[in-house]
Amino acid sequence: MGNMTAVRQWDGFDAIERDVRAIVADPRWAALPLPARAQTLALRTLATPDGGRWLFGAHARWYRQDPADGRWHLTAPPADPGLRVAAHVVRATSMIMPHLVPGAHDFSVDRGSVQGFVGPDVPPEITERVRELVVSQRGRRREDFPLTGAFTDLFAGEVPSPVAAIWGTLMWCAYAPAFDGNEVLLSMFGEFLARPLPGDEWVRWLLPASLADLAALYGERVRAGHPEAGLRLVALMADTAGAIRYDPRFRPRADILLAMVEPVLRRTGPDPAVAHLGDDAVRQAWLSRCPPHVTLPDTSPGEHFQHVVYDLVETLGFLVPKGADPRAVAASLLAADLSAFGPRTADPLYPLLDPELRHIVHVVLSDPSHPLRGCWPRSGELPPALNPPDRAGAAALLGAAYATGLAWCRLTGTAVPARGFTTASAVVHRLTHERDDPAPGFSGTFPRHF
Repeated sequence: MGNMTAVRQWDGFDAIERDVRAIVADPRWAALPLPARAQTLALRTLATPDGGRWLFGAHARWYRQDPADGRWHLTAPPADPGLRVAAHVVRATSMIMPHLVPGAHDFSVDRGSVQGFVGPDVPPEITERVRELVVSQRGRRREDFPLTGAFTDLFAGEVPSPVAAIWGTLMWCAYAPAFDGNEVLLSMFGEFLARPLPGDEWVRWLLPASLADLAALYGERVRAGHPEAGLRLVALMADTAGAIRYDPRFRPRADILLAMVEPVLRRTGPDPAVAHLGDDAVRQAWLSRCPPHVTLPDTSPGEHFQHVVYDLVETLGFLVPKGADPRAVAASLLAADLSAFGPRTADPLYPLLDPELRHIVHVVLSDPSHPLRGCWPRSGELPPALNPPDRAGAAALLGAAYATGLAWCRLTGTAVPARGFTTASAVVHRLTHERDDPAPGFSGTFPRHF
């Protein structure tokens, strides 16, 4: 038998992504005028046989064009091998807006992991470091470190704000704070809580803290005439972020928080003076140091929703060999979650979805006999065909589904259900029968900031 060389099949999406990454990595890219960069991107637009127009741009992600108005929507690319192979390059027919043009920072962003904290435990090295931080605050007095805002109802009467600073940092940094009910990282806070956490013995459906909650802890102490106490709280946030960043489910947001508070710790920022203007002024000062092109639910809830929907589609990639479209299934699961909250709940979300996903969500919500309702969980469990092939994939689906639910609740003003959303709750059944996953790897030493 003669020598045979395997030829990799052409994939237009992979090819364009490699091309754009190489161009943006070239030091000359940043020196080009913005119109020239937009033109370069326009020349690398892809067309697919289904009529789609695709662009790889800002945030190192794909965008699909709305044929009705020419707008580009953040949209996970097609997974169908036939569409990807048949994709061909065309010139964009509309102007590429500046916000779609990527910079070098777009391709250096660490996205971490979308997994929930059910399945893989937080590594023990991290939980022990956090425990040390919590234990070190037991002697603090509430009079010296009063609680503020959302933390007041969460913690018991005599708990001081340093404990809340650690908790708030954990919840702000978590991609999706759905935690195993037995997770050590949560149980160490049990003695401080005013009431049981939402959920049950299997999973705790927790709410993310806001950056405003963290900024308020600092601002209150400065205005009360205790700037060193405020600095100590920020240092505790930084120490917590420095510890948990070794878990990829925390790392991206932990790094962002560290960048935002670094001038406070170095005493080089205007934060003490800004704090006298109010907590929102502190929050804005911290956000001004946020790395470029980072989208946060605190500042851009609509874009954040689009990104987590993108993540949700990607976690369903395991369905491609089964002949299912991850985008259609993701839209159906989103509809399943929304269906429990009334027919108008989805209205504010439609403008944020690309035309295809918008249509699917609408028709699946409107038509009880629609075939895609076959993707909906039944009796609290996913249809067997939708079960991820392994526990790592199930943890990712859980995290992305819960993050999506939190994002649309923020946009619509809907209260987050204490027992979880339909999809995320169903995924838990895939994860709670075995608890022997190895923890994510750990390496490194923990920095100290105070």
